[in-house]
Amino acid sequence: MDKFEFKNIKRDFAVKPVPQEKVTDTYVKYGVYNDFPQHLIDLYNNSSIHGTCVNAIVDGIVGEGLISEPSFVLDQANPKESWNSIYKKLALDFKLYGGYALEIVWNKPRTKIAAVYHIDFSYLRAAEKNYRGEVPGYYISDEWNDKFNYLNTAPADYPYLPVFDYTKAQEEPKQLYVYRPYSPGQKYYPLPDYIGALDVIELDHEVDRFHINNIKNGLAPSLAITTYTNADPDQRQQIEQMLRDQYAGAENAGNLLYMDLDDPANKPDITPIPSNQTDTYYTTINDLVVQKILTAHRITSPMILGIKTEGQLGGRTEVLDSYLLLLNTVIRPYQQILLSTIEELLGFVYPEMEDELIVGVQQLKLYEDGEEEVDVVTSVDTEIGEDTELEQKIEDADEAASDDNNDTFPI
Repeated sequence: MDKFEFKNIKRDFAVKPVPQEKVTDTYVKYGVYNDFPQHLIDLYNNSSIHGTCVNAIVDGIVGEGLISEPSFVLDQANPKESWNSIYKKLALDFKLYGGYALEIVWNKPRTKIAAVYHIDFSYLRAAEKNYRGEVPGYYISDEWNDKFNYLNTAPADYPYLPVFDYTKAQEEPKQLYVYRPYSPGQKYYPLPDYIGALDVIELDHEVDRFHINNIKNGLAPSLAITTYTNADPDQRQQIEQMLRDQYAGAENAGNLLYMDLDDPANKPDITPIPSNQTDTYYTTINDLVVQKILTAHRITSPMILGIKTEGQLGGRTEVLDSYLLLLNTVIRPYQQILLSTIEELLGFVYPEMEDELIVGVQQLKLYEDGEEEVDVVTSVDTEIGEDTELEQKIEDADEAASDDNNDTFPI
């Protein structure tokens, strides 16, 4: 009689992208397999909770749009885009990747910036640091795909731009402005602020896949069917396909199971498999995933995103308090960094007005009595709604324009 042997079956784990930097011959890989930015994009696109958090914070950063005095300085960042359009893209890159990049094009005399273009941060791959510990430039491409995962030399046709340095404008007509904040353990690339929740975000996507596969496959394995036909492999495959066609899928739920056999001895054994309360288990996991993702994004109340927690007695006051906390602790720091960058570059676009330029973001402010107010946030704010300098400049400009329109002349 044959004996059965039981052994431990090793689990297969998918290789997961990690934000490890690997120096190659000409550039630094962004992740072990050079695919970490794509991993962040996949999580953003596939996790509904994470994507909603990112979009909500980006919408808060963008606010009601940029405003400046004089206002015309925001009209054109390059021949095709305004600074408001650039600002929206920078906000998403900053939140999604933890950094952002802009291509700087100097004019022919190299006296000022002629155009500024947004560069998707996922396109960048850094060159190795020089002896000063500085990144000299970046290779730029949207083709860092699978075939370049193991490539240690950047292709010759990939554009390369040196980092932004106005003192080298004469020899470098095109440069790359890269904002790359300090991240512990990282020398070349930043990390997003939600880095600690990447596993949980991926779990959110995997739980969704588990449920949809269960639905598509008739909540399998909910039944064990054993037949006694001594079928060959082709016949077994035919029987399996017949069962799938007849009973698998959400549209076949509740169908009658019917079989016609030539001999009662050949009747199959149909054994229900208990669910072991998997619904409750995955509900608990879902609640845990939502809470951890919100925590990673520093969102204190899910009601800001329109998520109602069961048993939670929330009201307008709680939502407003959470909203103001999010504005002051999360959104405002993002805004101030982005505004500092825009003001710095506008100073090179309009060098004659460098000391007078102030740029702000119009920010919606809510009150408990239902009132709304649009305030202005700048790079030097101490608190949302207290930018008296820019507000006064805008008010004076409006009054001057009104006075010009009301001037009368004798006939």
